Amino acid sequence: MAAVASASHDGQMTPADRIDTYFTACGEGSAADIALHFTEHAVIFDTNVRPIRGAEQIGEMWVIVRERWGGARWSADSLIDGDATAAIEWSMTGTDPMTQREFTFRGSEHYRFVGSLIDEIRQYWTFDPEALETGLIGFNYLGSDDVDTND
Repeated sequence: MAAVASASHDGQMTPADRIDTYFTACGEGSAADIALHFTEHAVIFDTNVRPIRGAEQIGEMWVIVRERWGGARWSADSLIDGDATAAIEWSMTGTDPMTQREFTFRGSEHYRFVGSLIDEIRQYWTFDPEALETGLIGFNYLGSDDVDTND
């Protein structure tokens, strides 16, 4: 997805463009840049950590994650959106600080928007420090027709 923002019919950023620019900010921006994508009392629910509440805390958290994983970058791999909701599959690439090995986390998120700002994210992914490459078992992320059915 491109980082170019477009407006919806009411002049506000579309859900797809909001997510794209938010992910760009997570990979390159300051905590304040990230926080601008959220309502003041936004919350992120996650399968691996306690909820993160408030735009400022969300921004600070993503800067820490980015730094922890060697300049991590996020991308939306697929997206389905409505007027005030979106669901995505995403990838996060980073570098393991212990081994300097590059890796990719994969997951899914469900978004709720107020206006064009993110008000809630529900993140589904698995963190395993022993196996940093995560994703669906047997799914071919490279896009060919070959799928591993032996998993």
